[in-house]
Amino acid sequence: MGSILNPVDNNSFVELVTFKNEDIFVDKTDFIPKISAKINGNKRLFAVTRPRRFGKTVTAHMLLAYYSKAYAGQNIFDTLKITNKENKDSYTKHLNKYDVIYIDMNSIRDKYNEYIEDEDLHIKGINTLVDYLKYRIVKELKENKEYALLLSKSEDVGKKSLLSALQVICRSTKERFILIMDEWDLVYRDYRDDIQLQKEFIALLRSLFKSDEGLACFSLAYLTGILPIKKYNSQSALNNFNEYNMLRPVPYEEFFGFTEEEISEIVKLPQCKISHQELKEWYEGYKLNGKNIYNPNSVVSAISDGICQSYWSGTSSNEEVVRLINMNFDGIKEDILNLIEGKELSFNCGRFQNDMVSIKSEDDVISLLVCLGYLGCKIPKADNTDYDQSADKKTKNTAQGEVAEQTTEQKIRIDQDEQAKSVGSKNRRIAYVPNAEIKSALMDIIKEQDWYERMDTIKRSENLLKAIKSLDGNKTAELIQEVHNSPSVSIYDYNSESALTFCVITGLLWSTLDDYDYHREDQSGKGRVDLVYEPTVRGSDPLILIEFKFGESAETAIQQIKTQEYYMRYTKKYTRNIILVGINYDPKTKEHQCLIEKLD
Repeated sequence: MGSILNPVDNNSFVELVTFKNEDIFVDKTDFIPKISAKINGNKRLFAVTRPRRFGKTVTAHMLLAYYSKAYAGQNIFDTLKITNKENKDSYTKHLNKYDVIYIDMNSIRDKYNEYIEDEDLHIKGINTLVDYLKYRIVKELKENKEYALLLSKSEDVGKKSLLSALQVICRSTKERFILIMDEWDLVYRDYRDDIQLQKEFIALLRSLFKSDEGLACFSLAYLTGILPIKKYNSQSALNNFNEYNMLRPVPYEEFFGFTEEEISEIVKLPQCKISHQELKEWYEGYKLNGKNIYNPNSVVSAISDGICQSYWSGTSSNEEVVRLINMNFDGIKEDILNLIEGKELSFNCGRFQNDMVSIKSEDDVISLLVCLGYLGCKIPKADNTDYDQSADKKTKNTAQGEVAEQTTEQKIRIDQDEQAKSVGSKNRRIAYVPNAEIKSALMDIIKEQDWYERMDTIKRSENLLKAIKSLDGNKTAELIQEVHNSPSVSIYDYNSESALTFCVITGLLWSTLDDYDYHREDQSGKGRVDLVYEPTVRGSDPLILIEFKFGESAETAIQQIKTQEYYMRYTKKYTRNIILVGINYDPKTKEHQCLIEKLD
């Protein structure tokens, strides 16, 4: 046992199982039989890529604990799903029957950095990360007494390449290895400009998995990371891998992330003080083959902290998002703002080279943002020209009914959909911001950019808030009309107070980012006020109460606030620094009316 051959230290899955009655544990062991069914078959090469914090390492540790000879698996798995009736026959067949080569590329990188900093550790011929990786694997094979004896009997002892060492062992023992590599794509992320190193790395993988000699040494290979397998020209260098990524997740989507059913059970736990709806708004929204998937790490963190917030802040991938957006292919800055506001965007992922360097178009940028988890994506329905159906996209404010008049943007999107139906449509995807966590992270990134305040969307939002604070009803109505006609809103059905609410929230999104929190349907007075903007710092800004009407009048909306005394909950806290806003949309004239008053 070592850190590569059958490692047992720091296994996150075993730790979760050990404390499953105290902490949050979601049993995904029914994934194992699906992988075991491929062992020694012609589809025994797997690559599963997902964004950070989607359970990739825990799943890799689960497979390690199940297959490795170093574990007593029955003590770990006997009470879990893998022992259910439907899995009973296969459970023990592969349990702890293999020597597993487990490669954590993060750990290899850290150890390599230590190696190059200490001249006393230097070994002739080991000059790159790939050289070091091969050296470490062979070194651990030689530290195994049985394997050391076999290798010592072969020719050129001490000069064996990794592949030749594996061949000697497998021919002698008549057994094959299982290889699990976590963060396989680290070379393409952390060394994205080192093309020579990337070629060396892919050459190593090709020698192990593209050649008959290499394949003969493995019963199973399982790679996990963030980026899909790198393409060279139009082909993958490892196209014999069965690959499942965010752009093409089927059929293992439910095993990475929490499903709706699993969240339903989690919220029943005594330590969970957060509602199902809050978790849904913040962390759900990744639509993988029609399934609603939650970010698992964020859910666990939120329950531990007792508050829903963004757990993406401060990650190194934020820097990558900044770089991508600032490329500004095809006006991507404006598109990102529209995505944050709720718009969906059609893109083609077919030319994406699955790396962070070969970015040549907005399609490539969007594809990469999907792989990084900053955007969700779904496959458009062949018979659907409206991508924003509420059944497919997490948009709590979308109303059903009449469709607003088509804008130029809609017509473009419909043309794109028609193209998606033609030959080659398999690469067409629809991108969107999946949830409040990602929206918050993206907004934090955007507002730090030097072009942020120059964007028309931002200026309009600031002017809208200024008009409300100035009690200028006519200007407010005019700006709301502009928001309604914008690409991020005009594509929605617009026939209810709910749709009108979404329009105003979208309009105020950027100007209230730092100074206000908003609440919908807030319990107050004798009922629920439609929308409340509450200052994050008391006394600095007025509280804003907004009531909506559809096909009635702004005066009726204001009167309802007063009659129902929606303001009573806030008068002591804000010493009557409260603004009342009544907004109506007339479906006949297709115009907005707005009345604004300061509470007397």
